[in-house]
Amino acid sequence: MAKRVWQVQMVKYCEHVGHEIALENEVVYPADFLPDQPPRVLANRCSNAVQCNTMFDKPVCSWCGTNPTHDPA
Repeated sequence: MAKRVWQVQMVKYCEHVGHEIALENEVVYPADFLPDQPPRVLANRCSNAVQCNTMFDKPVCSWCGTNPTHDPA
């Protein structure tokens, strides 16, 4: 059975919210009987996405899913 895990890609200071956030990737590891396949990244997320999406005075970044033109990484 394949295994899905959220892994922290990097921790950095976000100027939008004014504190450190974690940028995470959802990684799928192959089943034990398919060991030659590399892990795949399925999704990205920010640890502060819910709070960022409620701030209507500033556009947020692509990690929150609302502004694809700004990538904080």
